[in-house]
Amino acid sequence: MNKYRASMQELEMFAAIAQHLSFRKAAEERNVTPSSLSHAMRHFEARLGVRLLNRTTRKVALTEAGERFLQRIQPALADLSQAVDELNDWRSDPRGVLRISMPRSAEALFFDTLILPFLLRYPEITLEIDSNDSLLDIVEAGFDAGVRYGDVLAQDMVAVPFGAAMRALAVASPAFIAQHGAPQQPAELLQFPCIERRFPSGRRYRWEFWQDGRKQEVAVKGSLVLDNNERILQAARAGVGIAFLHEGTVREDLIRGELVEILADFTQVEEGFWLYYPSRKYISAPLRHFIDWLKEINFQLKKPLRDLFKWLDNI
Repeated sequence: MNKYRASMQELEMFAAIAQHLSFRKAAEERNVTPSSLSHAMRHFEARLGVRLLNRTTRKVALTEAGERFLQRIQPALADLSQAVDELNDWRSDPRGVLRISMPRSAEALFFDTLILPFLLRYPEITLEIDSNDSLLDIVEAGFDAGVRYGDVLAQDMVAVPFGAAMRALAVASPAFIAQHGAPQQPAELLQFPCIERRFPSGRRYRWEFWQDGRKQEVAVKGSLVLDNNERILQAARAGVGIAFLHEGTVREDLIRGELVEILADFTQVEEGFWLYYPSRKYISAPLRHFIDWLKEINFQLKKPLRDLFKWLDNI
């Protein structure tokens, strides 16, 4: 009878490979080389006397024994990880790793106001940000939380506001308006060159406008299609076409007069980004502190409004 007992390190190694089905990605996560991880995995299987992985030059897959083994150890590894995280509750300086996936636009808009101040307050927390405009399954991808624009989320997710809500604006350069004029209705955008946005899926973004509480989407067209705000903003400044960007992205350009807002009557609805995470009873200490940080920031953003109501009550 094989009485070999696996170490915690070996179990975590196997779980990482099983999650990514890639020695390279698992090695990056564990900060080792793929070759050393592969060697350690073969040694682990040899000592167990059971093959857990099927390997080819292109693919890694779990054997039936590997799948069953993973199902058994995953809850135990999660419990152990939770036990370690709970020790942070006893620290005055919480620590650990927080992994968040967010769109590049959210990272650019709130890097200075939300992310950097959080790290300055909690220097023992390591924040890993994946700037990704794809719609990911954050649980399957191994993230603690994700950020998404709008409040349409899966039913099993909890969400808190991520930064202040803001308008999305249609803007163009003064030179562009002098040459082409400006649309007076959203539907007229179809007659103007616009700078299109493409998502990683290949889908083109339909610009959203509001009139009398009803949303109107316009599938604009143009000679330039981009996938990031910096290049869209650069192209708009150059007069290539009309752009559609968040207010925070174009604020300085509007102040300097490099861009002009158009169709303002149809962009008065404010929407925002949301931090979302799985609805479970326990969350890690780094994520809990990040959520509390966001709530504190949201509270401060609402403070001027609360002060106004207090002033009105005293009149």
